[in-house]
Amino acid sequence: MELRARGWWLLCAAAALAVCARGDPASKSRSCSEVRQIYGAKGFSLSDVPQAEISGEHLRICPQGYTCCTSEMEENLANRSRSELETALRDSGSALQGTLSTQLRGFDDHFQRLLNDSERALQDAFPSAFGELYAQSTGAFRDLYSELRLYYRGANLHLQEALAEFWAHLLEHLFKQLHPQLLLPDDYLDCLGKQAEALRPFGEAPRELRLRATRAFVAARSFVQGLGVASDVVRKVVQVPLGPECSRAVMKLVYCAHCLGVPGARPCPDYCRNVLKGCLANQADLDAEWRNLLDSMVLITDKFWGPLGAENVIGNVHLWLAEAINTLQDNKDTLTAKVIQGCGNPKVNPQAPGPEENRHQGKLALQEKPPTGMLEKLVSEAKAQLRDAQDFWISLPGTLCSEKMAMSTAGDDRCWNGMAKGRYLPEVMGDGLANQINNPEVEVDITKPDMAARQQIMRLKVMTNRLRGAYGGDDVDFQDASDDSSGSGSGDGCPDDVCGRRVSKKGSSSRTPLTHALPGLSEREGQDASAAGRPQARPRLVLLLALVLPAAGPRWR
Repeated sequence: MELRARGWWLLCAAAALAVCARGDPASKSRSCSEVRQIYGAKGFSLSDVPQAEISGEHLRICPQGYTCCTSEMEENLANRSRSELETALRDSGSALQGTLSTQLRGFDDHFQRLLNDSERALQDAFPSAFGELYAQSTGAFRDLYSELRLYYRGANLHLQEALAEFWAHLLEHLFKQLHPQLLLPDDYLDCLGKQAEALRPFGEAPRELRLRATRAFVAARSFVQGLGVASDVVRKVVQVPLGPECSRAVMKLVYCAHCLGVPGARPCPDYCRNVLKGCLANQADLDAEWRNLLDSMVLITDKFWGPLGAENVIGNVHLWLAEAINTLQDNKDTLTAKVIQGCGNPKVNPQAPGPEENRHQGKLALQEKPPTGMLEKLVSEAKAQLRDAQDFWISLPGTLCSEKMAMSTAGDDRCWNGMAKGRYLPEVMGDGLANQINNPEVEVDITKPDMAARQQIMRLKVMTNRLRGAYGGDDVDFQDASDDSSGSGSGDGCPDDVCGRRVSKKGSSSRTPLTHALPGLSEREGQDASAAGRPQARPRLVLLLALVLPAAGPRWR
């Protein structure tokens, strides 16, 4: 009897060991209630969600252990994880875009206000001081300020030529007003134009305005345009879609822990960084040119100060105009005598009004408007914000892991490492595409860079070169840096339809669409501004360009 009982006990023990060795599904099955709650909260139907864990041979992304996820759930969560990362990426970009756009509006408003104030000062002071000399030349002054606005807004025109044409028109108008008793036909005015270079009727004012305005306006418009380009680059790059390998890696990072029944396990820090460094490798490649652009923008602000600075020049254009008219009146007799000596005695106009001495003509003395301090405040804020934004592209993985991915605060054995709860051992990859060749989490083909990101890198290079030229005072031809150019064709990121219409000496009225020149300008406003161009110069005005252009001629590119 005792032997029989002992044999029965041994038989039961052997059966129990066999069951344990074989693995009883019921003994390993755990409730999926927490996963069901999370899955339902994301808006998915719970009809096909298991109540308890099932075998995971069907899983294609997550480890194939016991799981709470069906194939459909895995696919839904993979799509959701990609969408959530893309949303987080756009949100980060939107915050930086908002900062850059606010800066752009502040600087643009300030520079436009300076120019508007100068034109108002002219309109207030010139009529009473110069009488008919001003009244008959209002169109020339209005066209000058219109050209200056177009140039600042990015229109593809040569500022030196625009100023030369203004002085040529103005000389015609004023010489006629100073001598209303004379008949001055076109051939006589042609002769006047030929004499103008030697006569210097406006003194040093045209040369001074040309030198100062070129440096001031090119610095102001390049800086504002740089802000627009930077903002637009951020907008385009954060919209670059994530690849399929990235989608798989993000799913594994974010939701596979849920499928495996450990939804409370947060991603290990280094694991999360490796996934996002792989996903955002193309974005990180913007880092070098992005830094170059922001450094150049900070540097160009040095050109906003001093006698040649944008603050002083843009707001005081009318001072050089008043000086020019004063000089012409002071030297009227000498000028007239030399013109008659070189061009002959013009005929008398029998229908002329009364003697010119009775006409109201005077001189005007104006003082420079002192700075308000607003530009200094804008520059100080912009420098701080631009420096803060320098690390934007390479800091994205760490930022998103910390703020959006619920990353664990410590890399210990309690965090999710992609396979289970445990320590993450692989090293963290470097930044950029080339450094992802051995990324353990995302399979990245480093031989196939994203072309949309490369295009934006080219735009950054083009804009940086323009800013560096502006720092040296170069009046570089405007190139549309906000178009979706391919980087081919012109070789510098300037699209063919823009580069093919660059202004030449014979076609200075060509315009680049202003909606591209400065982001934020509506198409309607751009068309209105383009329609406000200066009138076509008569052939003889070409002879008067020598008034302000240097002897060797400008450097046309």
